[in-house]
Amino acid sequence: MAVIRKKLFYKIGDVCRLCSIQPYVLRYWETEFALLSPAKNRAGQRIYREKDLQLVQAIKQLLYQEGYTIAGANRKLLEDGRADLPLFQQRLKVDQTKSLSEIQQELEEILNILEG
Repeated sequence: MAVIRKKLFYKIGDVCRLCSIQPYVLRYWETEFALLSPAKNRAGQRIYREKDLQLVQAIKQLLYQEGYTIAGANRKLLEDGRADLPLFQQRLKVDQTKSLSEIQQELEEILNILEG
C-alpha cells in the first residue's frame, strides 16, 4: 500500500494507486461485492472513505493472496464479518450490547429470586 496523506474522501484513482489495482477491477468489484458501494459526489464521481479502502484491501487479500474465488470471498466477508474492519466492528458492538442487556436481565431475575 503506497503512502498517501490521510483524507476524508478518496477518488477512484487514489484508491487504485493505494491498493495497486486497476480502476476497471475496482469498478467490477463494486458490482460483485454488496459491501463495497462508495457514495457519489454531485458530479457523479465515486468517493471512497477509509472504511472502503480497508474493504478493498481485504477483498484484494482474499482474492490474490488467499486464493478465494469472487463468490467465496464475498461469502467470507458476509459470514465472517471481517472483524478487523471498522465496518464490522460496529455490528459487533451492537451484538455485544444485546448480549449485555440479556445478562443484565438475567441478573435482575436472580436478584428478585434471592430477595423474594
